[in-house]
Amino acid sequence: MTETAWEALAPDDPRVAPRPDDRDLARQQVAAAVLPAALDGVRDRVLALCDGPDDPLDRRSLPDHLTASAVVVAPGRGALLLRHRKLGRWFQPGGHVDGDGNLLAAACREAAEETGLAGLRPVLPAVDLDVHDVAYPDGSFHVHHDLRFLLLARADAVVAHNDESTGATWVTGDADLDAVDADASTRRLVHRGLAVARELGE
Repeated sequence: MTETAWEALAPDDPRVAPRPDDRDLARQQVAAAVLPAALDGVRDRVLALCDGPDDPLDRRSLPDHLTASAVVVAPGRGALLLRHRKLGRWFQPGGHVDGDGNLLAAACREAAEETGLAGLRPVLPAVDLDVHDVAYPDGSFHVHHDLRFLLLARADAVVAHNDESTGATWVTGDADLDAVDADASTRRLVHRGLAVARELGE
């Protein structure tokens, strides 16, 4: 297996600029994600959504649409999780792409809004992909096809989460993940993000 050429970008890199309605770029980013073989079927499902008749970038395309999220990693701190106000569970920052075909840009935007962290350095390609059902307390139901990126934060990063979350915590391994009762998907992403950050020397 060849070693992945991870690339940490500057926060103002042109590749982090929004690309409204660019379904082709979204598809390219899904196809380029570096995933274990066990997720090949998940990738196939998300690519089928990208190629389908409905707009995958529009949250009004129900029940299935694209979302983007990020595992934020800081040296000596670990990976950042936020306690979702509506769902009451601990997750990485992320959300709907709202028409942005640059899923990396959407992940960066959501992370900045939800954590208050500036100067996050995004890494290409994406590190994880997940399809999951989301049932909200109001009875609404969505299927999120979530492309996940690694964002690198400074060691002295101070989190100022917005009102979408009720708390923030840094996790470094299974004991921390057990403490917040993280689900299997979140655990996989955290482990993946920490491993890639180590490969990058962060």
